[in-house]
Amino acid sequence: MRILLVEPNARKAQETTRHMERAGFTVDHVDTGHDALGMLKSYNYDLAVMDICMPDMDSYEIIRTSRVARVPTPVLILSDESAATAKVKAFSTGADDYVTRPYESMELTARMQAIVRRSKGYSEPTLRAGPLELCLDSREVRVNGANVHLTGKEYIILELLLLRKGMVLTKDAFLNHLYGGMDEPEMKIIDAFICKLRKKLQLAGAGQLISTVWGQGYVLRDENNSFTLPSSESSVHLQTR
Repeated sequence: MRILLVEPNARKAQETTRHMERAGFTVDHVDTGHDALGMLKSYNYDLAVMDICMPDMDSYEIIRTSRVARVPTPVLILSDESAATAKVKAFSTGADDYVTRPYESMELTARMQAIVRRSKGYSEPTLRAGPLELCLDSREVRVNGANVHLTGKEYIILELLLLRKGMVLTKDAFLNHLYGGMDEPEMKIIDAFICKLRKKLQLAGAGQLISTVWGQGYVLRDENNSFTLPSSESSVHLQTR
């Protein structure tokens, strides 16, 4: 999962980033409200985690502005402010959760995962497609109950496909999710990752879950399920090899 951390305090940002990365999240950090809005409008994050106070605007204004701009990214407020009025204001503005410092690492991770699951329409930590299961909490992948070993990049790609099951994802979307616009390799590396991921899942008995939509990208779907294009195009060729 890709997280945008909005935190002006460098020490707190480093501490929070370390915790999130240990929990398996990919983290981008900004320290101003304007930078946060720019990143939210430019990239598709699974979650934004914000302190209330920014040097240029507070998180309430960031949330309001992003919602007006139709940015769907859910928001968790992580703040030293424990007053009930601050929490009420955050929720009324559009925040999805509110955690006060000091926090328990396991609780913060669980809350973040729960928000992302709810935003994608899932009520439990295990994502499924046919015989394939991916547990967001443990980062384990199983096919017919047997564990499948994936590299870090392969796991991130599979997690993204499952969280957006039935939606066609472009190669640009994968590059953005994997590298966040920083030192991105050539686009053909996505084809290589998908090829290796397909082989591992097929050898484990998952079948042909990942399909190629020519000229668009890739989609993960249960058998006989429809899929959604990322654009208005209505006629494409779907291939499963």
